[in-house]
Amino acid sequence: MLSILRQFKQKYLIYFWDTSKAMVALAIIASIYFGFFGTGWQVTGEMTRWGGEFLELFGLDTSKYSYYQMTNLSGNPLTRYEGLVLIGMFLGALIAALWANKVKFRLPASKIRVAQAILGGLLSGFGARLAFGCNLLDFFTGLPYFSLHTWEFAIFMVLGIFVATKVGKLKIFMPKTTLEKCGANGKGIVHDKNRANRHFKYGLAILILTLIWVVYLFATTEPFTLKVKSTFLPLGLLFGLVFGFVISRGQVCFTSCFRDLFLFGRDNAAKGAYFGMIIATFIIFILMLNGYTAFVRSLSVAVALGAFLFGFGIVFAGGCECGWTYRAAEGQLHFMIVGVANFAGTAILALIYDKIPDWIKSGPKIQLLNEMGALPGLALNIGFLLLSLALIFAYKKQFFAKRGL
Repeated sequence: MLSILRQFKQKYLIYFWDTSKAMVALAIIASIYFGFFGTGWQVTGEMTRWGGEFLELFGLDTSKYSYYQMTNLSGNPLTRYEGLVLIGMFLGALIAALWANKVKFRLPASKIRVAQAILGGLLSGFGARLAFGCNLLDFFTGLPYFSLHTWEFAIFMVLGIFVATKVGKLKIFMPKTTLEKCGANGKGIVHDKNRANRHFKYGLAILILTLIWVVYLFATTEPFTLKVKSTFLPLGLLFGLVFGFVISRGQVCFTSCFRDLFLFGRDNAAKGAYFGMIIATFIIFILMLNGYTAFVRSLSVAVALGAFLFGFGIVFAGGCECGWTYRAAEGQLHFMIVGVANFAGTAILALIYDKIPDWIKSGPKIQLLNEMGALPGLALNIGFLLLSLALIFAYKKQFFAKRGL
C-alpha cells in the first residue's frame, strides 16, 4: 500500500505531466466550469479590475472610464468569484511548484530579457483587453463557444506569435551564455537532500489552508445558484486551485503551443490544445442545447489588432497568462516582471479605450449555432478545428522535410 501511494505521489504530484494530456484535461475542466458558471475561464478581465482598483488607491476616478464600467469594479477580489479564481490559480501553481521542488528565486538572465519582459507583458496585457479576451477566453475556451470572433482572434494571435519568433532570432535578443565552474573551486554544488521534503510539506500546508478556506466559503454563502454570483465564491476558489495546479504540473503555456511548432517543429502542446477543444466543443454544444448561452463578440479591427499584439507580446515576454503564473510561482523574477507589466498593459488600454475610434471597436456579431442552425454550426466549428490540426501536422512535416529529417 505504501509503495502504491509513493508511486502515486511521484507520478501525479511531483513529476511533470505530459503537456498534451494536461491541455485535454484543462479543456474538459473548463467545460465543467462553464456548466457551473455559464461563462468561460478567463483571467485578464479580473486582472483589469485589479489594475483599476490599484489606480483608485492613487485617486483615479474609474467611473469616468467606460472600460472600467464595462468590466464592473464592484466588490473586491475576495468578494468576486473571478478574483478567487485568479487567487486560486496562484495558490494551485505554488503548491505544484513546491511539491516538484521547483521553488527557487531566480534573477533574469540579462538586461535585454528584463526589457523583453516589460515590453512583452505590456503588449500582451494591452492586446488581450483590446480584444476583450486572451488565449483563454478568446482561444482555448473561446473556440468551442461558436462565436466567430474567436476564430478571428486565433488567426491573428498565431500570426503575432509567428512574427515574434522571427524577431526573437535577431542577434540583439539572442541569449549570451558563459561557461562557469559548478560550485566553489569546481567541486560541484552541494544539494540539500531535505529540501524536497520540506517543500512538499509547505505545499501540503498551503493546500490544507486553501481547502479550509473553501469549506469556510461554502459554510458562509448561500447554496449554489447559477444566476446568483455571490454563491460562486467557493467554487471559484476551488476551480482556480485546480487550474493553477494543472497548468504547473503540465507546464502549460499557450506561448509554446505555436512558438515551439514554428521554432522546433514540436507539435505536442498544439495537438493537445486542439484535441481538448474538439472535446470541449461537443460538451459546450450539449449544454447550449439545454439552454446555456455564451458570449458573442464583434468581428472587428480591435479583435484582430489585439490578438496580434497579444500573440507577439507573449512570445516576446516568454509566457502567456498561464505561463507567467506558474513560472512566477516557481520564483522566477523575469515572469514576476511579466505579470506586473501585464497588469499595467490592461490599465493602459482601459485608460485610452474611450479615445479609440468606434470603427475600430465595432463590427458584426456572428454566433454559428444561431446563424446556421445547431448541427451545421457544430459541423463547421469541428471542421475548423480539424483543419487547424491538419495544418499543424502539415507544418511539422514540412519543417523536418526542409531539414532532411
